[in-house]
Amino acid sequence: MRRRVVVTGIGMVTPLGVGKESFAQALFRGDSGVGEIEAFDTSRFASHLGAEIREFSARDFVSLKNLRRMDRLSQMVVASARIALEDAKVVVNSANRDRIGIIMGTAFGPTDVKVHCLNILFTEGPGMINPILVPNSVMNAPAGHASIELGFRGVNTTVNHQASSGETAIVYAAMEIERGAADIVLAGGADILSEFFFETLVRFRAVSPIDSKKEGARPFDNRRNGPVAGEGCGIVCLEFLEHAERRGAAPYCEIAGWGMTSSPASSTDWPIDASGVTLAMTRALKSAALTPADVDMVQAAANGGKNPDGIETDAYLHLFGSDKDVPVVSSIKGSLGESFSSGGIRAAALALSISKGMVPPTLGLNNAIAPLSFITGKTRNMDIRNGLVSAVSYGGTNVSIVMRKLTDDELVRIHKLGQK
Repeated sequence: MRRRVVVTGIGMVTPLGVGKESFAQALFRGDSGVGEIEAFDTSRFASHLGAEIREFSARDFVSLKNLRRMDRLSQMVVASARIALEDAKVVVNSANRDRIGIIMGTAFGPTDVKVHCLNILFTEGPGMINPILVPNSVMNAPAGHASIELGFRGVNTTVNHQASSGETAIVYAAMEIERGAADIVLAGGADILSEFFFETLVRFRAVSPIDSKKEGARPFDNRRNGPVAGEGCGIVCLEFLEHAERRGAAPYCEIAGWGMTSSPASSTDWPIDASGVTLAMTRALKSAALTPADVDMVQAAANGGKNPDGIETDAYLHLFGSDKDVPVVSSIKGSLGESFSSGGIRAAALALSISKGMVPPTLGLNNAIAPLSFITGKTRNMDIRNGLVSAVSYGGTNVSIVMRKLTDDELVRIHKLGQK
């Protein structure tokens, strides 16, 4: 029998807040983290909006001994990992540290460190580069710093699957737990908004406004003209159900199934059609032993881009149809922007939706591109038994994850075990 994988902890550093409580309050209140970029000057660009993290103190989460060795992205990951472990009530010690690991996803990694090192290399020479910076220039630096700071010694790796990196990391983490290679794995995604990265997006015409109209984040809207760039980190603490039961840890939900596919696409463009996205969702539902009619909510990948939102919409219409029985669809990228490794944040958001029975609105959506059950205006209260996280990436990588609510009997049993 396959080991059931559950979410027992949530950790995040986002434009909507640090930690699950601040994030959840802002998300379900309908707040927006999008605003004029303050970290650097955007006057020479056509785009000026971004979803920045503005209230985060790494000193609250990272030891002073290790803080100076970490880049900003690593600080965000370490903080999120610590928060997730604390939320799950996991204490790392000599008895369990070899069975606790981390798998992170990042689309672009520490772009600020890489550019800084290159600037010094070409202007002053390699001998002038601070040796402390070099280890932080690699993609796996954040996961490595997290394991060092928090003391666990299990699986430690990083996946780089562009805009589906965070979702892919969660799937791989679930696989590790399912096959018995780990008891607990922290998984999610993280990326930062640096000046170099932002300029690259603008020059590629990959962010709003890609036309001459008003700049803004408008997922699934007919007026959409590109995403707004964002940043953030989201991590979920995964473990197998029996392990959580022994600890008396009440899960937010279960990772019930997943599907991963590829689609024809260039390295800098989105899939040419919706077939790969539909197949990923179909595989996810099959692995969870569910049908499309069983899905109550979709946490969509839509970011306000012309092509990706249309492709994703076509996939939903093909899989679910457009009648009253289709699941509700929501995208939180209207409030968080597109960080390109948002899978951890969006998986955490779906876990919170399932746990709280609340679906957040899609900000910026006023004129929908298709007759789907989009959540707009304000948060909707509803019972969510099965939710789906969808990831669609340029380069043609698609990931779908099914997250399921535990039954009342299961939750009562876990509560009783926790009282013993």
